[in-house]
Formats: sequence, structure tokens, C-alpha cells
Amino acid sequence: MEPRHGFAMNGRFLTQDLTGVQRYAWNVARHLNDALDTLNASAPILAPVRTTDPHLPRMPVVELGRISGHAWEQFALPARWHGNLLNLCNTAPAIKAKQVVCIHDANVFIRPESYSVYFRAYYRLLQSVIVRRSTQITSVSSDSAAQIAKHLPLKASQIIVLPNGHEHALDWEPQFAQTAPSIVSGRRGGAERPFVLALGSRAPHKNLRLIMDIAPKLGQDGIDVIVVGGSAKIYSDDALTGGENVLFTGRIDDNDLAYLLERALCLLFPSWTEGFGLPIVEAMARGCPVISSDRASMPEVCGDAALMAAPDDPATWVRHIETLRRSQHLRGELIAAGRQRVNRFSWRTTAQAYADLMSG
Repeated sequence: MEPRHGFAMNGRFLTQDLTGVQRYAWNVARHLNDALDTLNASAPILAPVRTTDPHLPRMPVVELGRISGHAWEQFALPARWHGNLLNLCNTAPAIKAKQVVCIHDANVFIRPESYSVYFRAYYRLLQSVIVRRSTQITSVSSDSAAQIAKHLPLKASQIIVLPNGHEHALDWEPQFAQTAPSIVSGRRGGAERPFVLALGSRAPHKNLRLIMDIAPKLGQDGIDVIVVGGSAKIYSDDALTGGENVLFTGRIDDNDLAYLLERALCLLFPSWTEGFGLPIVEAMARGCPVISSDRASMPEVCGDAALMAAPDDPATWVRHIETLRRSQHLRGELIAAGRQRVNRFSWRTTAQAYADLMSG
């Protein structure tokens, strides 16, 4: 029996850098492929030309048009596909009505200073249109759904919450790390000197400024700070600089990230706002304790498996770090609680929910 086509996926994410939003789409697609296989169904991924093919048997890539970027999404995609469309990265064709759209957060409204003027104006206008026209809006946390409903014309109860998962982090292989070993061993204090890890861009809402503020005190205590990630083009850059115990690595691959997570004293996640906070569950999955901001979606994701602090209370962050360094018992408790906590967040479950939604 030939597989049947029920819908298509917007594959513009295949042309973009891998940040949290794109990772969501990649992982949902991989597990959605498995769900479709059990249904003997398929769903093409529609993408611009010269895109990365994830080689999913039930979700073949179909390249459309000769343009790319927002123009491709708004014009080429709806012109060539008239059926049901799944969009997982905040945007979608404005003229389509038969589609499901995942909006990850309301950050362009809550923290507009983190984005360029063009980007936030475009997103605000586009999202106000697509929430009115689309069949269904999803988001990644209950907090995000509530924030979206405050700024866009729909109710939080109309948004289906389909969170990020953790399984991808279990597939990382730190034994194949290429750059992280030299990052750890090349520090002034050598491989044995403890370090804390921070992930994310330098956008103001990520609040890496707090980490720079506490870095001198951590240095006095013999602790380094390693900051992983870059500044995406959509963000306004906070132009951070650190002291002698702060190391900015830029982007690294997942195996290197696993290597750092497994050796860090803890992950610091001080954001003012997040739709979900994927690095939290990635750290927990790799056995790295987490100290997180107590705002937005973070309490929802962390539960009782992390130490929490206000994003404008540097003294508490320092105190938590010092406590973790002194107490192996507390570290062990947080690691165990984190590994249990991440079972609440499954790509398989989220992908199955999308399969049900798109076939309904």
C-alpha cells in the first residue's frame, strides 16, 4: 500500500543556523518521521533550493522556487502548496489559513531591545496575522502561551502546549569532542580548575551581563566561566567582555558541548525570559546541575530539579555556586533530580501530538 500524504512541513529551518527554535523543528521532524511510519503515511518537507536534507524516509525534502528566506516562505511556499502545512519556527505564510504554527515565545514584545528594529516589526506584524488565520497555534510552555495571549489576538486556552524534548542530548558523544578538551585543559589553572558553563547568545534578554558581573568574585574563589554560543543576526548584541577567568568559545558542536556539560560545576541560565529554556533539559540529561533564573518558563521547566535565583540578584547566584562547590551531596541530588525531571519532556510525545493534530 502506498503511503498517503496528509500534510507538508515548512522546511525553511533547514537553511538556518541551529539555535533552540531550529533544534525544535529538527527533532520534531525526526520523531514525526517515526510516527508517520507507523501510520504508513508521509509528509514532504518543503524547502528552498540547496538546503540540508535530513534524509527522513517518510519526510522527503522537496525543493521549491528559486528564492530563499522570508520571501520564499511568504510567496514561493504558499504558491506551490495548498494543503495543510506545519510550521515550527515562529513564522508561516501570511496568506495561508490551513496551517498549524508553533510560536515559541513573545520575546519581541516582552524584550524588544534584544532584537533589531526590522526583525521585531516584521515578527509583530506577521504573527498578528497568522494567529488570526491559522487552524491552530502551538507553543512550548504554558508560560509562553500565556505571554503570547497577552500580546496577540487569541486566548491562552486556544494554544496547545507541545514542549521541547531531551532525547537528542543523550545521543551526543563527548568522547568525540574536538575542541572542548583543549578549552578545559588550556586554561591558566589547567583541567582541574573548576568552571561554570553558560550557553546562549549575547542578546540582552539572555542576561549574560549578570554572569560577567559575578565573574570577578568567582575568579577570587578559583572558578572560571566558560561561555558557549554566538550572537545571531536577529539579536542586538550586548557587547559583553569578561575578566581573565572568562572564556568565550563561540559556537561548538554537540559532542563538545556534552564534554563541557559533564565536567562543569554547573550550568548557569540567567535569562529574563525564555519560551522554554532548552539548555536546561540538555544539561540535566547530561548530568550537569543547573542554576536557573526564576522567571518566565524556567520554573515550569526546572521544577525542583534546579537551584533558582532572580536574574537581578547576583549575590544569590554566587551563593548557589559556592554551595554547589562545597556540597557533593547537593550536586548528586540535583543530578539525580534533573535526570528524572527530563522524562517529562519528550520529542517522541511532542511529535506524536503533532501527528495527531495534523491528521485530525
